[in-house]
Amino acid sequence: MSFISKSQNDPWPVPDKYKNMPNPVKSDAASLANGKALYSQHCKSCHGTKGKGDGPKAAQLDTESGDFTKPDFQSQTDGALFYKTLEGRKDMPTFKKKILDQNDIWAVVNYMRTFK
Repeated sequence: MSFISKSQNDPWPVPDKYKNMPNPVKSDAASLANGKALYSQHCKSCHGTKGKGDGPKAAQLDTESGDFTKPDFQSQTDGALFYKTLEGRKDMPTFKKKILDQNDIWAVVNYMRTFK
């Protein structure tokens, strides 16, 4: 049995416009519940229930799905996480047309912050 190791993901540059963008959605119980529901629907299959990148589809990807509990993920700005979720790249799909209300994407960012 051979295992194919996934190469380290390339740096994912974020435009300054997004990097410095403040999250307009307060991280409260309603936002976190909305973010969790959307995460469960759109993200959990690759990123896993606890954000460790170990969802059932993760093994099928060409790139690592990332561990949201790690400091390098949590140290990114909310704007950077919003941009990456909105735009996607490689195996990560864009969510522009799947999650139409941008405030819902911000709610997902709030929920991803709970994976510490």
